[in-house]
Amino acid sequence: MVTGGTGTLGRALVGRLLAAGRPVRLLSRHPRPAADRRPYEWAVGDLRTGAGLDDALFAGVGTIAHCATTNGRGDVEATRRLTGAAVAAGGDPHLVYISIVGIDRVPLGYYRAKLAAEAVVEESGLPWTVQRTTQFHSLVARLTVAQKRLPAVLTLSGVSFQPIDVGEVADRLVELAAGQPAGHAPDLGGPQIRSAADLTRATLRAAGRRRLVVPLRLPGALMAELRAGGNLTPGRADGRITYDDYLAARTAHLKRDARAGRGPGITAPGA
Repeated sequence: MVTGGTGTLGRALVGRLLAAGRPVRLLSRHPRPAADRRPYEWAVGDLRTGAGLDDALFAGVGTIAHCATTNGRGDVEATRRLTGAAVAAGGDPHLVYISIVGIDRVPLGYYRAKLAAEAVVEESGLPWTVQRTTQFHSLVARLTVAQKRLPAVLTLSGVSFQPIDVGEVADRLVELAAGQPAGHAPDLGGPQIRSAADLTRATLRAAGRRRLVVPLRLPGALMAELRAGGNLTPGRADGRITYDDYLAARTAHLKRDARAGRGPGITAPGA
């Protein structure tokens, strides 16, 4: 079973599981789209409220890949509801949870919530694996794309990122789901560590845009920890697809869509 199966990571994971011949049950709080004919089960359940999390949901489930997120404190309660319902159903599924590198170091509210959700997984009584990764390429791109209407683009001075391809994260989760519970798996990081300013300029170049890039050195404990590299895992730079690879692929995709009349033309990757 995959929670968050319609999200960025969930879609990639579901596709790879199906390609590997694994039976998949996708959990979503929304009904299945009428045009969706892919060969998986679709279960409607809401981790925010607990609606639909009955015993039948977990029937036959040997592994749960928990990719759903509320992007906030709701992750803790959602994870608690999921694990509680799985235990109450009487099974013993292997719970694989996706998390973020540096959540025990970087004092960000969302990171604190992810760390608390990890604790819920660990204390659930289910066999478990937690995989922490660095930021996805698309998230790093959005930091620039979100400012596309401004005359200048702001970036974080002294801060670096280690972006990773979402498909490579999905590949790792497939491996973990097929294996034995591993507890905290080794971190997974992208192949390159690059400054925020460098990544911003690369995103602009790929989109054919010229903007003044303004590095800001912000105060506070959060920024200090980011400048110290708390969000990085240089010893686990296992990814292969670079940020430039991602930008090139994204630009090519947008060009194809523009020629086919399916899009507005070439825009910044992640737009």
